[in-house]
Formats: sequence, C-alpha cells, structure tokens
Amino acid sequence: MQHDPARTSPLFFFCEKKRRATKPTVATPPQNFAETLPTEMSVKIFGELDAESLCSAARTCKRWHHIIEGSEQLWRRQCLLVRAVCQREVDSDRSDGLSWKVTLVRNYTRSCVKRDWLRGRYSHVSSPEELRGRTMTPLDAETWGEILQAELDR
Repeated sequence: MQHDPARTSPLFFFCEKKRRATKPTVATPPQNFAETLPTEMSVKIFGELDAESLCSAARTCKRWHHIIEGSEQLWRRQCLLVRAVCQREVDSDRSDGLSWKVTLVRNYTRSCVKRDWLRGRYSHVSSPEELRGRTMTPLDAETWGEILQAELDR
C-alpha cells in the first residue's frame, strides 16, 4: 500500500488539537430590561400587567420588587380598576389615608366576589358544594343590597 500525500490520514484528525477561536472579551449583558431602562420606562412596562401578574413580577427579583413596590402609579392604576366595582370601599380606604397598594390589597378579592355576584354567577347555586374552592369575603349591607337588586332585575 502506497502512501498518498494528498490524502490526510484519519489518525491525524483524531490526534490534532482543534484550535479555538479567541473571542474578544465583552462585558456581560444586563440580565433584564429593568437594569438598562430608566425606572420610568420599566414602570410603563409593568403598568401593562394586571394586579395578579404585577404581584408575581414583584417576586421575580430584587430590582423588579424595588421598582414595583416603589411606584404608587402602578398600584393606583390597578386600584382604580377595582374601584369600578367597589367604589364606596375604595373611596373610604383612600379617605382614611391608606396607600393605593394597601387599598388594592384590601379590596381586590372583595371586588372579584362582588363582580361575580353582580354578573349572576351565583344566581343558580343550589348547594354549598357548588361554592367549594371559591374565595368568599364579607360584604357590607349596601353591597348586598346592590346584589339583591341585580338578582331582582334578572
């Protein structure tokens, strides 16, 4: 068997060290948008979230938590959505000097329950088992009056 100089021996491929291309050193890019954008822009982005997503985002990292917790604007927007259902309760809490976030936390579940009642979700409940797994919250007499009126109007 003659050696053909044009052909490279397979053994050469196995033994030859591959040269690594050297990469220029680059600074590590930021991990998320909140590290590069001004806080005001991050607040605008977070402002697109609903209340539950906003609370989840606040648990994502320290930077997001700091931005979200420190922005009354974010909590105000969410609280005004709750106010559409629970105007009396939200206005009362705000007149007592509570922050937008505290007012939202106090009234969010109440607004969900009240909204479901007013929409007729519980109009045809025939047993307590049908409510199992649902969150309920105390409602004041005026709210019950609104709910009863909505039931009568159906």
